[in-house]
Amino acid sequence: MIAGSGLASGSQASAALAAEAVHRALARAGLQRAGQVILLLSREFARQADEALRLAARTAGTLQIAGCTASGVFTEEGWQIDRPAAAALVMDAGRETTRTGLSLSAQGRLAYDWLDETPRHGLVDSDGAAWQMSRLSRDARALCQLPGRLRPLLARGLRPLGQSFAVDANEGHELREIDGMSALEHLRRQLPGVLRERPPLHRLCLLAEAEQPGIPILSINADGSLTLAEPPSPGQPLNWALRQPLEAEREMREQLARLAVDPTWQADFALMFSCIGRGPLFYGDDDRDLLAFREHFPGLPLLGAYGIGQIAHTRTGNRMFHNAVLTLIHENDHVQPHP
Repeated sequence: MIAGSGLASGSQASAALAAEAVHRALARAGLQRAGQVILLLSREFARQADEALRLAARTAGTLQIAGCTASGVFTEEGWQIDRPAAAALVMDAGRETTRTGLSLSAQGRLAYDWLDETPRHGLVDSDGAAWQMSRLSRDARALCQLPGRLRPLLARGLRPLGQSFAVDANEGHELREIDGMSALEHLRRQLPGVLRERPPLHRLCLLAEAEQPGIPILSINADGSLTLAEPPSPGQPLNWALRQPLEAEREMREQLARLAVDPTWQADFALMFSCIGRGPLFYGDDDRDLLAFREHFPGLPLLGAYGIGQIAHTRTGNRMFHNAVLTLIHENDHVQPHP
């Protein structure tokens, strides 16, 4: 399959930016027209995406355009989160016989009817728009079928703290007692010393299972209890976990390295869905996940976006993760699928 990506940014969210992103992607792929396009636009386009889609379709020579708005966009060239931007991935018609679904939402949540048996992977953002077949979707959701297979890699960037434990007492979302002490005291004993006085709740969560999203901690209460985003299951083994830049970068590099060193496997392009709470805002200087991708897959076309959640299929169904990175690497029908 032939593919290419393009990134364009400017001071205003104009349709010309979308067309420029598609034009650059076509040029990189060496194509005159595209068979299919994934177009991602920054949030500034939410109320004027119609014109951008029309001009992008004219530039690409196809109506097969799907995508959504997001908190930021990027390609293998770089990222944009602080100004209007458009990013596009163009593909030729291809010869692949298999198809893989992509699910995109600007509703701010994982829709109930996406908690089905259909394996889904994609991005969730809020207060935006989504489109398919070059037309805006009324429900701000988009589904598209991509040729070939997409191999998912999910990097959560969480470092488990201490040993697993069971909850002694909780009332609904209020976590009260663990191992004979208040939930707050138990948490503090697992934290590095510099974090104990003021636990960074935005970087902490409860881990229930290896493949499941962490349970966010919403608040610390005066009685030493902790308010959780969802109640833990009775008797369920749990771990405290901390989001940490070094651990997140290490996990990302290990995942990419395991795939990159396989001499029998080749990729055509990749999609990467990150969190606005990760990327350059998390690492402090640059998007080190993007840097790791470029080092392991130099020159591979990449299209990505920052949102509020990543949709991934796990052994317990489709779930929405936060502060994670979902990388979908395309492999064509000539490559044997991995077990």
